[in-house]
Amino acid sequence: MTTRGTLRLATRGSDLALRQAAAVREALEDRRYDVEIVEVETTGDQLRDELIHRLGKTGAFVRSLDEQVLDGSVDAAVHSMKDVPTEQPDSLVVGAVPQRADPSDVLVTPDGATLSELPEGATVGTSSLRRKAELLAERPDLDVQPLRGNVDTRVEKLLAPSLQAEHEERSEEEKERKERLEDDDYVFPYDQDVEEWFDGLREIERQALGRDVDTEFDAIVLARAGLERSGLLYNVEATPLSTETFVPAPGQGALAVATADGEFAEEMNEVLNHPRSRAETTVERIVLEELGGGCVAPLGIHAVLQGRSIRTRVRVLSQDGTEEVSATRDVPVDRHVDGAKSFAADLADQGAKELIAAAKKELDDGGEADEDAASAVETDDEEIVEEGGAVDE
Repeated sequence: MTTRGTLRLATRGSDLALRQAAAVREALEDRRYDVEIVEVETTGDQLRDELIHRLGKTGAFVRSLDEQVLDGSVDAAVHSMKDVPTEQPDSLVVGAVPQRADPSDVLVTPDGATLSELPEGATVGTSSLRRKAELLAERPDLDVQPLRGNVDTRVEKLLAPSLQAEHEERSEEEKERKERLEDDDYVFPYDQDVEEWFDGLREIERQALGRDVDTEFDAIVLARAGLERSGLLYNVEATPLSTETFVPAPGQGALAVATADGEFAEEMNEVLNHPRSRAETTVERIVLEELGGGCVAPLGIHAVLQGRSIRTRVRVLSQDGTEEVSATRDVPVDRHVDGAKSFAADLADQGAKELIAAAKKELDDGGEADEDAASAVETDDEEIVEEGGAVDE
């Protein structure tokens, strides 16, 4: 088949990042491009013990890829949109925003429990400052604890304690069955032996059995898009969280194809760009930047194109979820840039900037680690590397 050209596409080497790059590659190949995927180790991958919010301030998970674009080593780089800093070099642009996945968060539990069904004082895992504040605003009784790792790792940490306990119970019962073979009164309480039970587990459950965990979680919160792209969405008990309450991070669920400014950027925009996704994420990122893209805060921004307007929901909270500034506005499509700036200015006047400044000060004074980044609000769950493993959001 005749091709229209050959291009090199940079990505991080994590499982999710490779899946995302592969999706972009497939879209380009459908348009007769030859594509080579180039794996690049980022600063964020190299400094695995650094606090994520510190890394985010310099775009540590994207800068190394962008440098490859700017020096001509590759033609484009694929990022999770919410990892991309709002401040970019003039010579670098988001050449295309492919169609966005569902941007919502989900609550994942071992048994399918909803947020309201979690027991009082339940332990919920997330390293996102935004998610922690939104959780505490709904359920102040919750014990929200840090949770690092890629999507698989996080799910395994959730599932491990209950699966390990069941495995131990089954093993002990099987041992007793062998010891009581001659006892007619003994009834084995399971319909499968340990080996049959193990064979029937999903792969993620088998991996969880061998994982050491320091904290036993009753639930964790993840991006739906990360679970779906990792192939886990339908292998776990995931309950959707309303985007009205759990307002997503700006750009959550979207990909950004970064290119050097010029003709090639225009070409990528023509063949890959999804106009609706571009408009929605543009509004979200403008509001983010206007409110203080260079600082860290529990901040959610979600824009949805509805006819001739883009309905935009913003929620800025204190770290403990007790204070907030929130609002929803319909931004005109034909003036969405100016409309987003005006909306952000009004939010700032209502106290949003004070909450953001307070959050930044708390972190600068030694507050807890978080994956919310000043430049992109929060590093994608699916994009965090832990223990040398591949990522994830």
